[in-house]
Amino acid sequence: MTFDVAELKIALEQKEHWRRTLSVTVPAALVSRQREEIAHKLARRLKLPGFRSGKIPASVVEKKFGGALDQEMLDRVIGEAYREALRLEDLQPISEGEVEEVHYKPSEDLTFSISFDVRPVIELGRLGGFAVQKPDLVVRDEDVDRVLDRLRQQNGTWAPAEGGPPTMGDLASVSVLKLVDGQPDGDAQDYDLVLGEGEAIPDVENAILALEPGETQDFTASFPEDYPNEARRGEKQHLRITLRARKTRELPGLDDDFARTLGAFEDLDNLKNKIREDLEKEARDQSEMAVRGQLLQNILDANPLDVPTSMVERYIDSLLGDTSDADADMVARAREQIRPEATQAVRRILVIERVAETQDLRATEEELDERIEAVARKSDKSPSEVYASFQKTGRMEALEREITETKVFGFLKERSEIVPAKR
Repeated sequence: MTFDVAELKIALEQKEHWRRTLSVTVPAALVSRQREEIAHKLARRLKLPGFRSGKIPASVVEKKFGGALDQEMLDRVIGEAYREALRLEDLQPISEGEVEEVHYKPSEDLTFSISFDVRPVIELGRLGGFAVQKPDLVVRDEDVDRVLDRLRQQNGTWAPAEGGPPTMGDLASVSVLKLVDGQPDGDAQDYDLVLGEGEAIPDVENAILALEPGETQDFTASFPEDYPNEARRGEKQHLRITLRARKTRELPGLDDDFARTLGAFEDLDNLKNKIREDLEKEARDQSEMAVRGQLLQNILDANPLDVPTSMVERYIDSLLGDTSDADADMVARAREQIRPEATQAVRRILVIERVAETQDLRATEEELDERIEAVARKSDKSPSEVYASFQKTGRMEALEREITETKVFGFLKERSEIVPAKR
């Protein structure tokens, strides 16, 4: 089915946030023809007792299937009219069309409206002339020491401790029994908790710290006001807690042998050098991200732009992931909390895309091939293996975006002054 666009009456309304609404009128004669065509095709396919195939009267088809005929006709006519209207108005929606205000009566014109978002037209008048401060992030010896301490903690072993109450960092084995009116409510539950790592609410941790191995006491614990489940904030529970045992973490020595257990390190100095190298790269990356953030914010301040609501909603969806099993009210609150930053993130994405488009800075096939070959050499694989892996995992798109963004920010930095941050 193809419409003659001249048969349609189309009105386009421009709304805020790049929302558009098409109001369409389809002449009654065209609607009637489409409905008759659908009814005729259905009659040819139907097999009803007492009627020869293909000879079922229209009145019988109408009586048994009138509602279904109306719905199929509306779906077909609205869909085709919508596509023709988009073509006529040269519109490319970026969201699903939402059909509204459908008015249909036999022998009358069909009218409907449909709303959708379109990709924003971005005009960037100013892209440079900004003064941007670049943080000078220095890696100190104590930063290396903190990483070494964390590695020792991660590679420590748990050893049974003698008597005495536990301390923060100990592994406590406890039994917790809920009490109601001083009587047990259900069975005791056993837990192994590393104290000080947030595995239990503060009141429970403090109760455990007051016990010695083998000791049992009753406590009242309150859920903190910043507890993730808002419904439980301030809730009190009466608990009977038994400290069954405690263990302390024995840390490996900070020596050459420890360094060798972590990889291909000759000695402790070699490990320290690698840690410092990684920290310095991380510092450079953070400094670069700070510069990029300032540049984008300056551009957004100089070039205010509105963004489609549907793009913001999709960005929020990507952050929240699957929420089908989550509490609906909590999800709604989370969406509202995220919305301001999501809106800014979409603005930043649109600016980067627009600069890449207008300045021809998108990643080229040659640049992608070079990066794939570099990854292949480093991982001792063939370029085709790396390419196939990237395509399968979706990393190809991320690689293309990374190269494009590097080129875009190189372009932007050339047009502004990057100065060391004041200390």
